[in-house]
Amino acid sequence: MVRRWLFGDQLGPHFLDDPAQPVLLIESKAVLRRRAFHRQKAHLVLSALRHRAAELGDQARYLRTETYREALAQVREPLDACHPTSRAARRLVRAVGVTMLGPRGFATEPADFTAWADGRRQLRMEDFYHAARRRFGLLMDGGEPVGGRWNLDADNRQPPPRSGHLDVPPPPMPVEDEIDEEVRADLDRWERDGVEFVGRDGPRLFPATRAEAVARLRHFVDHRLAAFGPYEDAMLAGDPWLAHSMLSAPLNLGLLDPLAAARDAEHAFRQGRVPPASAEGFIRQLVGWRDYIWHLYWYLGERYPRANRLHARRTLPRWFAGLDADAVEARCLSDVLAGVRDRGWVHHIPRLMVLGNYGLQRGWRPGELADWFHRCFVDGYEWVMTANVVGMSQYADAGAITTKPYAAGGAYVHRMSDYCGGCRYDPKVRLGPDACPYTAGYWAFLARHREALRGNHRLAQPLRQLDRLADLDAVVDQERRRGSHAP
Repeated sequence: MVRRWLFGDQLGPHFLDDPAQPVLLIESKAVLRRRAFHRQKAHLVLSALRHRAAELGDQARYLRTETYREALAQVREPLDACHPTSRAARRLVRAVGVTMLGPRGFATEPADFTAWADGRRQLRMEDFYHAARRRFGLLMDGGEPVGGRWNLDADNRQPPPRSGHLDVPPPPMPVEDEIDEEVRADLDRWERDGVEFVGRDGPRLFPATRAEAVARLRHFVDHRLAAFGPYEDAMLAGDPWLAHSMLSAPLNLGLLDPLAAARDAEHAFRQGRVPPASAEGFIRQLVGWRDYIWHLYWYLGERYPRANRLHARRTLPRWFAGLDADAVEARCLSDVLAGVRDRGWVHHIPRLMVLGNYGLQRGWRPGELADWFHRCFVDGYEWVMTANVVGMSQYADAGAITTKPYAAGGAYVHRMSDYCGGCRYDPKVRLGPDACPYTAGYWAFLARHREALRGNHRLAQPLRQLDRLADLDAVVDQERRRGSHAP
């Protein structure tokens, strides 16, 4: 058989045609030299690669080199590879003459996405998701969605429990082994030799093997999925996990098949073990949003990552880029930034409504912010963050994939979290020393982009309210002076 070259995000059994197929795995140190990745992300990826090599034994050839090309020069036998997840990797595969197969690790085939997308004026995820549910027969009763509704998101917006934590069993954590010890020692040595990282080192929190990933998926479906739906948009300072699956990292390493995971959730619903809103919310993330973002990365073309329709020109400030949570007084932003620093992970609402929302209000460059998310999150990859950040979070495509900017004031954070109670800022105040930077920043953002957003019907009411703010000029001046300083 032809030897299969597996990239570091193609580590599950579904990337092989035969369980006995010979494999090539390459560890390229140059990848870590080029940009400063989160220390825990580097650890996770290297640990996953080395664990996969250990599992395969003599079936795998594992090469540690400075560059991919150096490793490939040592291989004389024919190679093939599944379609990589980045344009740079795809160019490399083509340049070195390796046979490239179709992509794996996603539910919808590229041809099916293209057939769905071509000719549409707007590429809305909800429409794609309906098509995917029909295609795979997920949560369907004949030709109709279970219960007559496609999207149960309205049932999944409960504020956090007043107790400050969610009463669900914690996710099973990996137990580090000698491979993890070796990875940590190598990273320590490389750091002394000049390789730069961001964030703090810490115990490995995410699966690096297929067995660990399957165990976490089973535990989530059995013990946490039922509570996931209602509280998936909630934020708690003392409970960063809530009922989230923490499966995005192993999914993006290729350790789990998303369609199989979606069927596990559906099975739990059919057995009456989880409510429909929780099953639907999880399935929507797997075969809806995740697949949609993957296909948009390729479909929207190479210019899309540079989109900047709102003309955001500010570079990321040093405190944010360096994860200096201690420099921030705003409790929500400080806690979320500390979560990135300490874990390389926060769930999707802090990403969108705390980190991304602040960058949008401050006018930070979308491409820089997308790169930051890519490097600083254990589940971050170029294909993940391009449309998620440039399009959804920063509205830099002026609505190609979303119906409105995800900008919000402190009232949203107050409603969906326990952050505001212990904060020096008041979410109801927009002017003065106690003014919430999110509340004031929201109105300054709308004022700055009033003309560009005037035709958006979902912003018609706040734009009318903008004209009734007697202190608007003072708020705009206050936020201009605050700029990108740590709030």
